[in-house]
Amino acid sequence: MTPTPTSSEAAVALPPPSALQRIRSRRGLGAVLPLLGPAFVASIAYVDPGNFATNISGGAQFGYVLLWVVLAANLMGMLIQTLSAKVGLATGRNLPELCRDHLPRPASWGLWAQAEVIAMSTDLAEFIGAAIALNLLFGVPLFVAGLMTAVVAFAILALQARGYRRFELAIGAMLAIILLGFLYDTLQVGADWGAAVAGFAPGFHGGDSVLLACGILGATVMPHVIYLHSALTQERIPAQDERERRHLLRFLRLDVVIAMAIAGVVNMLMLIIAASLFHGSALAGVETIEGAYSGFEQLVGGGAALAFAAALLASGLASSSVGTYAGQVIMQGFISRTIPLALRRLVTMAPALVVLAVGLNPTRALVISQVVLSFGIPFALVPLIWLTRRRDVMGELANHRVTTAVASLVAAAIIALNVFLLWQTFAG
Repeated sequence: MTPTPTSSEAAVALPPPSALQRIRSRRGLGAVLPLLGPAFVASIAYVDPGNFATNISGGAQFGYVLLWVVLAANLMGMLIQTLSAKVGLATGRNLPELCRDHLPRPASWGLWAQAEVIAMSTDLAEFIGAAIALNLLFGVPLFVAGLMTAVVAFAILALQARGYRRFELAIGAMLAIILLGFLYDTLQVGADWGAAVAGFAPGFHGGDSVLLACGILGATVMPHVIYLHSALTQERIPAQDERERRHLLRFLRLDVVIAMAIAGVVNMLMLIIAASLFHGSALAGVETIEGAYSGFEQLVGGGAALAFAAALLASGLASSSVGTYAGQVIMQGFISRTIPLALRRLVTMAPALVVLAVGLNPTRALVISQVVLSFGIPFALVPLIWLTRRRDVMGELANHRVTTAVASLVAAAIIALNVFLLWQTFAG
């Protein structure tokens, strides 16, 4: 006769709870907050120094006219980042790795080559922005400030080696500083809210506004974080079955909505402040971050200028570390190669250091870098849509037809805007 197992023996036979089950066993925010974070890391790229340059230029030159572009770009970003995050959750692999798996080798290497150009354009914006902030706050020469930015960015990124949560919290704190800085400045500056609401009606004001609209789009929907977000979710909380994947997907969407809503508010506040303070005034021609800082000092006071520069510094430092992380994901995924972080950083930050060393207009360089980024969006977005619609890749989390259709319209709109920009530039 087989003895009946005791309750303690039966308990030992049970499988250990999964990571998600342990989180769900907690109460209150303790069961929610651990599931949030990746989108906050990705969203920092949506408020990087390139956004400062394009939004300030857009608001100063055209008032509230391009506010609808900021809103549209942020809504596009929500959809795109949700798809990217879902890739990592559904497949356990990131987008560059899937491109290498499912595309011919020449196509994969071609996508890697253009992604490296995008990485350089990203670093151009991030390093120049942080360097300008250090120069404005402490008088540090721009070239030296660029080198200091590299050191601090490495320190922030090193937190990841001690656990993804510390890195996420550090980036989240930087995002909070940026938001608080612009909320403070909005209260100090004020705004014509009626005119701001009218700015959500689609329209342009000449070819220059199209150039800036393309720059705003490139500064908001960032190609490198389309790749990165899939890596942030691929092994963060492993799902044991389809039910757990569905549960994680709900919180993944919540994560994206919250983080991208914060980034969207920051971007709108940037343009609204510039439109309210500079458009139609003696400083309507301001096109540089330094000019905006000076304008804050002259028209509002030192406190507003300090809040602006502090937000810029937080943006540059955080986005630089996120950019370095994305660069490693891109190289490892597309061509299965890795190089030391220090060497990668030296290569991709070289154009930014050249701009700072030779004294080129840093804000103009920022705007042009964002236009380059805009042209890189389709090369990340089209493979993303193609892969997420495939059930053999995504399983039960494959896109619905409506999702694929909307995402395809987004990609078509971005490509059409870039083609129109080319026509405007060379026809004139």
